[in-house]
Amino acid sequence: MEKSPQNIEKYQSEYTESGLWKKIKDAITSAGEKLVYNALLLYYTAQSPQTPAKHKAAIYGALGYFILPTDIIPDILPGVGYTDDLTAILSVIALVSINLTDQIKSQAREKLKSWTHKE
Repeated sequence: MEKSPQNIEKYQSEYTESGLWKKIKDAITSAGEKLVYNALLLYYTAQSPQTPAKHKAAIYGALGYFILPTDIIPDILPGVGYTDDLTAILSVIALVSINLTDQIKSQAREKLKSWTHKE
């Protein structure tokens, strides 16, 4: 039976779309592009009707964990504040990788590019 990492689903209640966009806007510089890109991968994967409900539960849990300012390692700690968030997000990406299409990857890249103004 497939289990998501560390019962990440328990953080689903922390997820809101507006909360995700605010967190990314507030933290894009300190969290780093890798974390933001991977959060966007999860977001767009959750939007896909092909993604099973059990995977969406893990995705919303990981994104809810990312939104929380006070998690295992507080986000305000320089250099390490987002390492637990990245670990949770990458673990869920591994879980849902079968659902990551080229279209989802392209959407995430384009959204990140629009925020960072990188070509």
